Amino acid sequence: MCNLYRMTKVPSEVAQWFDAVDALGGANFGAEVYPGYPGLVVANGELRRMNWGFPLQMKGKSGQMLKPKPVNNTRTDKLDSFFWRHSFEERRCLIPITAWAEAEGPKGRMTRTWLSLPDSDLFACAGIWRRSDEWGDCYSMVMTDAAGAARETHTRMPVIVAREDYATWTRGQIEAARALCRPWAGEISLDRTDEPWAGGASQSRLL
Repeated sequence: MCNLYRMTKVPSEVAQWFDAVDALGGANFGAEVYPGYPGLVVANGELRRMNWGFPLQMKGKSGQMLKPKPVNNTRTDKLDSFFWRHSFEERRCLIPITAWAEAEGPKGRMTRTWLSLPDSDLFACAGIWRRSDEWGDCYSMVMTDAAGAARETHTRMPVIVAREDYATWTRGQIEAARALCRPWAGEISLDRTDEPWAGGASQSRLL
């Protein structure tokens, strides 16, 4: 499960990496991305700004409408559910990242462990996106079972898309894209830090 990730490259570098049109007009982004905040997404051949998380309407105990929650992670076994199905079938995207974080340690004193690919300082996670009335264009990261070193930190991890599979994920047939929703078979690096986990994760949801 991913509730925090880093994207430390400038948009022009990202656009070149993904052979995408930079549709941002020189916009700047924070290096750390939390649920409910904007991040970079490659969709329809363009590098775009979207909000991380699909809005989920919530009701209070007395029935009043609350502020929507960002559902930022999508389980692979739920891709055919009503909440995700049309986005998976029609609007798949790539999420550029340099590392993602998991919380480790005792409750109240959890720290950040950063996970990345040792042979690449920029890679892509599988995403889906849609338009929303609440936040405009928004995206969610597709999650699968954890593998390798990632299993030391959580039972799930992002679906990492190899460079040669970018087109299959974004433009391929549905079943070909579904076949890519598997644990990463390559090496994963762990960087356990003393950074406090602090915020972000408590605001997210996974469906």
